[in-house]
Amino acid sequence: MTTGPTPQERAEAGRALRSEVPRTRHAEFTPAAGRADPVDIIERQSALRVPELVPLRYGRMLESPFRFYRGAAAIMAADLATTPSTGLRTQLCGDAHLLNFRLLASPERHLMFDLNDFDETLPGPWEWDVKRLAASFAIAGRGNGFPEKVRAGVVRAACASYREEMRRYADMRTLEVWYAHADMADVEAEEAHELGSRGRAALARTIEEARTRDTVQAYRKLTRRSGGQVRIAADPPLIVPLDDLLPDVERDRLTEQISGLVQSYGRTLRSDHRRLLEQYRVVDMARKVVGVGSVGTRCWIVLLLGKDMDDPLLLQAKEADESALAPYAGPGPHTHQGERVVAGQRLMQAAGDIFLGWDRVTGIDGRPRDFYVRQLRDWKGIMPTDVMVPTGMRRFAVRCGATLARAHARSGDRIAIGAYLGRSTVFDEALARFAERYADQNERDHQTLREAVRAGRVTAAAS
Repeated sequence: MTTGPTPQERAEAGRALRSEVPRTRHAEFTPAAGRADPVDIIERQSALRVPELVPLRYGRMLESPFRFYRGAAAIMAADLATTPSTGLRTQLCGDAHLLNFRLLASPERHLMFDLNDFDETLPGPWEWDVKRLAASFAIAGRGNGFPEKVRAGVVRAACASYREEMRRYADMRTLEVWYAHADMADVEAEEAHELGSRGRAALARTIEEARTRDTVQAYRKLTRRSGGQVRIAADPPLIVPLDDLLPDVERDRLTEQISGLVQSYGRTLRSDHRRLLEQYRVVDMARKVVGVGSVGTRCWIVLLLGKDMDDPLLLQAKEADESALAPYAGPGPHTHQGERVVAGQRLMQAAGDIFLGWDRVTGIDGRPRDFYVRQLRDWKGIMPTDVMVPTGMRRFAVRCGATLARAHARSGDRIAIGAYLGRSTVFDEALARFAERYADQNERDHQTLREAVRAGRVTAAAS
């Protein structure tokens, strides 16, 4: 027997929310009275991280307002909690800025365009992801020197794409939504009609480069051979092999713990993928610095070999802390933070990494920590947004908006959200205004960090 509201009732409920939360209200952003100092928020995160790496995080965030924004998900989470919300929830990426949309490989070896980076994933208000995406385009547009009118056009394009695609998913069968994906062969063909010759050439280069960024390429770049053995090459402070990181006794204990992690995390894989993992042996491991906001979290790269030294697999085991959204959206259903990341990624991505899993490890300091594990590199490609012209960024915004809608439609009430958004451009216009207002706030916060470094309150280092 069918239970719950009918599609018509869900649509009517979505439209009714326009009276409670008018779509024009999504333009609003005013810093809350008593807003927390942004450096204090970052410092609270840093207190849980590897102390000697924290200055690298601040150094990267200082480079530009957009780099700061990438590391400021916790700051924006607090701000988003003060903005209007319909109360409709979906699985959130939690850090849906434009550089977390990229080219990825499917298990069937197709190149896809999808969301990436789910460290902050959690169920929450659908508007939060859309607003983080919108603001990222406004900030990136400023970095590229685009005038405000052009930036607004880019943001509107992203939001219109989200709105239109969500309405399209509302009309689809549930399985059709689940199977939807963006194959890059199709994307390239579609974009050929929209981009100029330079844009098409840039897209073709990005696609070609993504296909070369695989395990074998990473293996050649990150390792060295000596005396019939292969080891991860040191590149301090970004990559530090365990042999160089700790004295003998502590190194041996950590080596044993990480090897145990690789073995035991396999229980969270599908049975056939677990059997595949069992055909590899651990050879070496190193600490690696990754990203901007993630700098300072414990992150290990693990080199495994299959039948011989020309049969590599590189895994990344990354520490998973509580989502930055949790204080405002609630803790979510998972107590294991690695499982939270993996579950969110599997729910939102159209095609996932076959080696994606999680485990808990007690460190050499006696403290248990949650990790998630994935392949280090598997046909990954990032669009070079810092050199995009307005037309290229607008087309990229359309892709990102559509991809986010597809990810949300898999777990949220796509019918109610689509009905709330409607056919008009009211929501798009509101988000364009919000994005500019938040870009202003982001620049103020970036300046606050600069002043904190100059005053010696925090220390920054180049990497």
